[in-house]
Amino acid sequence: MPASAPAPSKTPGSLRGQLLRWLLGPLLALVALNTVFVYRNALDAADVAYDRSLLASTRALAERVSIVGGKVVADVPYVALDSFETDTMGRIYYKVSGIRGETVSGYGDLPPVPANVPRSETYPALVRFYHANYNGQPVRIAALLQPVYDDSMRGIALIQVGETLEARRLLSNQILFDTLTWQALLLLALALLVWFAVRLVLQPLMRLKSAVEAGSINDSTDVDPALVHKEVRPLVAAMNHSRARLQHLIASQRRFIADASHQLRTPLTVLKTQAELALRECDRAGSDPEQTRAALRQIVQSMAATTDSTVNLANRLLTLARIEHGGDAEGAATLAAPVSLRDIARQVGLELAMAAVAKQIDMSLDANGPGMVDGQALLLHEMIANLADNALRYTPLGGSLALTVHEDDSGVVLEVSDSGPGIAAAERERVFAPFYRAAATLERNPGGAGLGLAIVQDIATVHGATITLGDTPGGGLLVAVRFAPGTAVKMPA
Repeated sequence: MPASAPAPSKTPGSLRGQLLRWLLGPLLALVALNTVFVYRNALDAADVAYDRSLLASTRALAERVSIVGGKVVADVPYVALDSFETDTMGRIYYKVSGIRGETVSGYGDLPPVPANVPRSETYPALVRFYHANYNGQPVRIAALLQPVYDDSMRGIALIQVGETLEARRLLSNQILFDTLTWQALLLLALALLVWFAVRLVLQPLMRLKSAVEAGSINDSTDVDPALVHKEVRPLVAAMNHSRARLQHLIASQRRFIADASHQLRTPLTVLKTQAELALRECDRAGSDPEQTRAALRQIVQSMAATTDSTVNLANRLLTLARIEHGGDAEGAATLAAPVSLRDIARQVGLELAMAAVAKQIDMSLDANGPGMVDGQALLLHEMIANLADNALRYTPLGGSLALTVHEDDSGVVLEVSDSGPGIAAAERERVFAPFYRAAATLERNPGGAGLGLAIVQDIATVHGATITLGDTPGGGLLVAVRFAPGTAVKMPA
């Protein structure tokens, strides 16, 4: 019996939902990452723009620094500072330091240049940019080294211009808002596109669902694999194969039930007819008591024969049902147990010995080894018993019956041969169908049910064995069951 597939640890859920999650989740993460990079790049660009404006203010002040009378002086009108503040939308602070570091003009307490601030490589000037806090406010300061000289002296003055960060923060907030807005719109557009794409991709599966639901249980038409994508076509092929097996099973069950009903109805009909004849004989005026007793006696005999036949038929029907449904619980526990065909054949011979003696039939067993196969002992016993019982029934008085077990390179072979009428070659394929009986067997055993070889065929199939029918040298039937090496029992699902 094939092992059942392990149960999934979690129900897969909606395919559409999974596709949307797996597509939109990474997209959302990428959009968020892209938002961070775009925002940082925008801030860097804003800093470059504002630093350029700050440097321009510093250079404008540097042009007003000169040496007068041996001293560094700065002519910075307040109108110039007002224009700087208007341009930058923030508060401007400046400081001009002389050659010896003395404060020449501006705010003397403006934070000095930190020692670890490198010179800017972006502009062709000796300028350094740094952040600091002044009067409790964060400021951005540009420090420019400006050469100054006259006829009496020369040196380098330091011009520092700082601005508050209101304008930069306003711009950065605007950049962040614009970035988030556009990225949100982009994500929404991507989500809609993904949703429509998933819906479009899943439409063939919806058509497949409609096609499967539209078919009835008696509809044997295959579902067209062209309805779905090529990746799903193997699933459609498996569905079609499963439906074909189901239709075959339904047809077999219907035929089986019809044949079984016929076989069970026939002896009951005969018994009813005989009972009606006996009743008519009793009701007839001047009926002979002896004839009435004879009719009743015939009914009793028919009842005994009918009961035995019905019990035998029911047992064989149950055997077929047990094989088709995978055997009983006891057999299921020993499906792959090593079994000796020689020992089973010997046991069957002992069980049928009295019947063989009664018909003066010479029954023999020949084996060149134990004939070990992997299988179910109860089913193999049933198979050999059916073969031997059939041979015993159709072998005439004084005939012979031989059970043979031999091993070779191709596997283990069980042979049952008799000196009966045999089976015509034209009927050898049909005799394995339930309730079919060959013409030569009807005369010798009219009460048979036609289930013996069907049971043998099913048991052989379960064990992966093959059956062939042939003739014995004397004209009887030779049944050979071949088990391939390493063959293990395979119960139907």
